[in-house]
Amino acid sequence: MKIDVIIPTYKPDEGFIEILRMLEKQSVAVNRIIVMNTDRKYWNKFVEKNTYEDILEKIEVYHLIKRDFDHGRTRNTGMNKSDADICVMMTMDALPVDETLIEKLIEPLKENDIAACYARQIGRPGCSYTEMLTREFNYPVQSSVRTKADIERLQIKAYFCSNVCCAYNKRIFDSLGGFVDHTIFNEDMIYAAKALNNDYRIAYCAEAKVYHSHEYSATEQFKRNFDNGVSHAQYPDVFADIKQVGEGAKMVKVILKKLMSEGKIFQSVRYIWISGFKFLGFKLGSNYEKLPKILIRWFSTDYGYFSWK
Repeated sequence: MKIDVIIPTYKPDEGFIEILRMLEKQSVAVNRIIVMNTDRKYWNKFVEKNTYEDILEKIEVYHLIKRDFDHGRTRNTGMNKSDADICVMMTMDALPVDETLIEKLIEPLKENDIAACYARQIGRPGCSYTEMLTREFNYPVQSSVRTKADIERLQIKAYFCSNVCCAYNKRIFDSLGGFVDHTIFNEDMIYAAKALNNDYRIAYCAEAKVYHSHEYSATEQFKRNFDNGVSHAQYPDVFADIKQVGEGAKMVKVILKKLMSEGKIFQSVRYIWISGFKFLGFKLGSNYEKLPKILIRWFSTDYGYFSWK
């Protein structure tokens, strides 16, 4: 079984070297690492500052200019450069916890009707307590497999499938037409929805783990969730009949209850504050077409995405 890893990069740093070295140590060998890099000058600076000749032979780097980057199309391009049986999508800040990541991640794909399997994300050492709780809520210790029959019960959670680290059956991926070519967010969930509705299954493997977390400010959370709302508005065929806010509200209640029970008053207040920004961002993004263009571009993380409008 041939396995390729595809990683979009933008301004890679020393942490990316650590990821490459961990991929080199995997118990199941990776065939190729395909890097889809945005802006060649940043890659050149990365190469100048770091020595990685020992793993260079497995890396194929393809460059694109920033205005041509798209979450769906860029990943599709990487997929099209692979002839592997399984392609593992990763981001440049997802660090394998151990040498068994690939081995555990691809195990569910031995069943022919599983389209994708995503990994558990754990907060990086030193991350905030609320970030750790958020990861624990979204990425529980129990593995699971979802089918079309679970959509009514799980609603938006049925489509959850993060390509921060996710293995894809290449045959199924190609047959379904891959990711949507133009989206500002959620290309992974949109694909998962398509797979489920075509009677394939989506797996979550809790034993396959990566370190991945962020300490976003309230403003950054607003912008990310604005983009999330935009993607929901642009793909009503996927999201229109799905309950979208309920799962987020459930997470807020669970985490807030945990913080309050431990007497973490300041963290509770900050969490409420940031959650409000997330909710507002999502609501505005869901109705972005009613907003002035200048506000849309200010609210989004990706000014260039709206340049065609």
